[in-house]
Amino acid sequence: MNRREITLRPAQPGDAGKLGAMITEAVEAHAWKPRLHSAAQDIAHTGKMIDRGWVTVAELGSAVAAFIARDGNEVDALFVASWAQGQGLGTALLEDAKTHTDRLELWTFQENTGAQRFYLRQGFDEVARTDGDKNEEGLPDIRYLWQRPTAPLPEQST
Repeated sequence: MNRREITLRPAQPGDAGKLGAMITEAVEAHAWKPRLHSAAQDIAHTGKMIDRGWVTVAELGSAVAAFIARDGNEVDALFVASWAQGQGLGTALLEDAKTHTDRLELWTFQENTGAQRFYLRQGFDEVARTDGDKNEEGLPDIRYLWQRPTAPLPEQST
């Protein structure tokens, strides 16, 4: 299969509908994840993240296919449209985020084993688990951390 070119760009207000639809689609694809928000609320949420300047979009060819929302070192959201999964979009978005910081942190649900495998492949380490008492969904989750490796100091000759 020929991979189409991936282009990353800052999200624009007009992207909110497509990005919100990715969130809605992801929730509906996982029977274990409760539906807490309407599709319109998902769009409004992405619009707020875009307005804050948190969102980078990945386009596959000319189609919006994925996005990451990052508030400083905290990854608030990373979604890839189902039709675009397996094309390297999530990796491209995380690699780009890593160029802007020395550390990234995020949460994923314990039920989301695919995301767990992905984050471990991307160099993240598990740092905490909770029973879900602090997240809106009430689902057990995992905290991941990525830190830029530090170069060893050169040996001093005496």
